Amino acid sequence: MNLFSLLDKTALRHGDAGAVYRGTERARTWRELRERALRLAGALRHRLEGGARVAIASENSVEYFELLFGVWAAEMVAVPINYKLHAKEMAQIVGDAQAAALFASPALAAQLEPELSGSACRRFVIGVGDTDALFAGRAAEPPPATAPDTLAWLFYTSGTTGRSKGAMLTHRNLLAMTIAHLADVEPLDERSSQLHAAPLSHGSGQYVLPSVARGARQVVPASSGFDPEEFLALCDAHPGCTAFLAPTMVQRLRLALEQAQRPRPKGLATIVYGGGPMYVEELKKSMASFGPVFVQIYGQGESPMTITSLSRAEHASGDDALLGSVGSARSGVEVRVVDPRGAALPAGEVGEVACRGDVVMKGYWNNPGATADALRDGWLWTGDVGSLDPRGVLTLRDRSKDLIISGGSNIYPREVEEALLAHPALSEACVVGARDDEWGEVVVAFVVLAAGRTATASDLDAHCLSRIARFKRPKRYLFVDALPKNSYGKVLKRELRARLSTR
Repeated sequence: MNLFSLLDKTALRHGDAGAVYRGTERARTWRELRERALRLAGALRHRLEGGARVAIASENSVEYFELLFGVWAAEMVAVPINYKLHAKEMAQIVGDAQAAALFASPALAAQLEPELSGSACRRFVIGVGDTDALFAGRAAEPPPATAPDTLAWLFYTSGTTGRSKGAMLTHRNLLAMTIAHLADVEPLDERSSQLHAAPLSHGSGQYVLPSVARGARQVVPASSGFDPEEFLALCDAHPGCTAFLAPTMVQRLRLALEQAQRPRPKGLATIVYGGGPMYVEELKKSMASFGPVFVQIYGQGESPMTITSLSRAEHASGDDALLGSVGSARSGVEVRVVDPRGAALPAGEVGEVACRGDVVMKGYWNNPGATADALRDGWLWTGDVGSLDPRGVLTLRDRSKDLIISGGSNIYPREVEEALLAHPALSEACVVGARDDEWGEVVVAFVVLAAGRTATASDLDAHCLSRIARFKRPKRYLFVDALPKNSYGKVLKRELRARLSTR
């Protein structure tokens, strides 16, 4: 069982069809993609030992797909690195993974070279020099029989709470993710197009697998990233467009559509969103703008893209409680809400979310302590707090570390943020806890005003009091121009807490 087989079979069925596009220009057919991946595999086998970790530090590019499938065909381990990280952070991942080789884009190679000075890791610059020779060498034979639990991808966490950890994802894990996606999320085929506006190092890259399995073309924007106007234009140029987007990207896309006063793009079929909370009010606005194209997924690097999902039909239900949830367990996944001892809690009670199934990681790379904390008796403890309703629908409250305990009462920031964002003057809001001598912690809201709108702390206080309990309302409102975010659009709450500690 090797992930290369997904490309192998598609190349046999659709050999001369377009496989990879740069913008609207066809860059590779399926036959060409397969051949180049096998040539790279042959070169890697000649230079590296079996099971070697091969790091990839690059903006989204045509070569990314060849690198992923070439590494797997060589029975080695892909280590995709977020190209938006600082060079020191990238070098830390290369070192932690003990990568034997690194493929980097020209711009990132120049940044990384000083950080990797003296490292034994072999460096290749994508698209120039000796990488051309790697793809032109002798092709390897497809791997005959890779053990399912062989490591395929070291998925490094985003590092918002400290040093990144490498989740060990096997061929079995990623194949289980692929099957669950095709069963639960969308019916891809050769008339579909996967748009890669989000980084290929994370969610968008993992969705290469189900889309390649069904012969969907892979489209890399000419900008290599997310530009709302470019994204909309690509949806007009390619058929059956689907994409994984973070909630902040969905909001930017909606605003671009509205500001341009243009119709919905004719080729947009599905937007899969996840990676952070999509608040109900914003979701309703996006549904009004784009129509019934949304599917939500809840997953983690440790259970890649696959814990629960909220279907297209459920989005159209008109049920706000459902829209505020993350849906129900995915195919092949069990989900529980548990108490600190691991006992399952009844419907309605709040606890930590745990899941198990073939999609759950093998553990953390060279980190047995973190592995033991996360994997207990076959269950992945996610660190997320939530509750299940009688139907098995999961609603997330917050990360366990984000819970605010004020005067002995539990306050979940997301509930307060949902209330705040119902105010028409706000475009963004984030709630954190601040230490307080009397209450232990108090609720502090960082808020961003919408363009051309005004509001005072008193306005927001009255608004919250009309929607949530008095003890949950923020004690302070801090108006800011923007919320700090990481490269995936997640708000950096630790940075907001640090601002409070210096005030």
